[in-house]
Amino acid sequence: MNFMPTPPKQQLYIDGQFTDGTSGESFDVISPVTGERIATLPLPSSADLDRAVAAARAAQREWRQVGVWQRAAICHRIGDELEKRVDDLARLQTLEQGKPLAESVADIKEAAQLFHLHAEDAVRLHGETFPSNDTNKRMWSFYKPVGTWAIITPWNFPLLMLAEFVAPGLATGNAHVVKPPTHTSLTVLAALEAFEAAGVPKGLVNVLPGEGDFGSKLVSHDGIDAIGFIGSSATGAKIHATSGLKRSIMELSGNGPLIVLEDADLQRAAQAAADGAYFCAGQVCCATERVLVHANVHDAFIEQLLKTVDGVTLGNPFDSAVNLGPLNNEGVASKMDRHMEDARTRGFDVLAGGGRRSGQPTDLYYEFTIVDGVSEDSLLSVEESFGPVVPVITGASDDELLRIANADALGLQSAVFTNDLSKAYRFVEEIETGQVIVNDSNGFWDINMPFGGAGGKNTGWGRIGGKHTLIDMSDLRTGVIHLNR
Repeated sequence: MNFMPTPPKQQLYIDGQFTDGTSGESFDVISPVTGERIATLPLPSSADLDRAVAAARAAQREWRQVGVWQRAAICHRIGDELEKRVDDLARLQTLEQGKPLAESVADIKEAAQLFHLHAEDAVRLHGETFPSNDTNKRMWSFYKPVGTWAIITPWNFPLLMLAEFVAPGLATGNAHVVKPPTHTSLTVLAALEAFEAAGVPKGLVNVLPGEGDFGSKLVSHDGIDAIGFIGSSATGAKIHATSGLKRSIMELSGNGPLIVLEDADLQRAAQAAADGAYFCAGQVCCATERVLVHANVHDAFIEQLLKTVDGVTLGNPFDSAVNLGPLNNEGVASKMDRHMEDARTRGFDVLAGGGRRSGQPTDLYYEFTIVDGVSEDSLLSVEESFGPVVPVITGASDDELLRIANADALGLQSAVFTNDLSKAYRFVEEIETGQVIVNDSNGFWDINMPFGGAGGKNTGWGRIGGKHTLIDMSDLRTGVIHLNR
């Protein structure tokens, strides 16, 4: 079946123009939904990268002189133009990414909303004045754009996560060279029509889908001033090692957990755990990943968790009755296979699902999976599974649950279920994650919340969301004037 809307330009985008590039190499895009080739994209060369960076730097020199109200107006227009194209962009995203169409619609709408949000944030981003010990001095601060950013986006939210960087970046006067994954670039390329219709000056947003060592060439390029990356901790570490002292925002891997205390609403907690596992097929940095449940309510929680299975429908993501589509790629599916093999070898209880579903258009349709009796040292616990799985680990006390949670090397977002306000405050303050959600899913996210990893964990730095991203994408300049009097 062919669900593809009007095909976008299957080219690189440099200095406001679509181009085949100069490498002579190409990449076939295969849909995880149908298994069909849906596009062929050129791969960028080093010369293409040089052109894109040069275009970005030239454009940024002019853009940084444009007033913030004018920059905000263009960001608002981008949001408006994206909203006009929600249906086509959402269908294209589902075809190349695999998530249910309703999720793709929400993604595109949120991407549009981000441009409106950051337009408003930018006109309210202001500095301060400071008293000086020297009465002849006047001191103040204000924000300037950093310059040209390399933006490397993941494949799970192709357009939304581009918007998380490019919206605040444009609003604060920056330029961008964006590298989306080759196999989920079509939605981004199609969305450039909205950028052009909004009047974005050429060169401010360049898009070069690439793989392999192209990312290293991008982040180490002398013309790149800063780096925005959303992806795995392993890749983030490589980028940091390659890019040296360049400024960066790194939003990296997460591993839950969702914690269920003795006094929790077990039905609500079970549904939240399921929601956080099958949303985007679990391919989310703040997916459920692990459930840590108090031993005294373990059996009752499992009973509620099993009731959620009937509410998960795996299948064609263009079907409105389906809420779990295929995994995006074989790498993720193989990782799930490896985690489930480890679980069975260790004798854990696979209560639902547990493998790929046969008879589907591709081998990427993975069943919603529940595993009980999981140990702390198992792969399901120590690695980010990035699939539709709910591993359940039992702890004897609140202290034990907190210990298990904080023993993990990752610390992005966690959730805790309790009806005790004192316990809620304790866990919010003591869990070592950047965000702690009380009585809702790990997967909760809002475009205006600062989102990122905790210090001391392998989950990155900086914040995505609201004014915090604008601040991170700006230079704080301090001025001091001596008064002759």
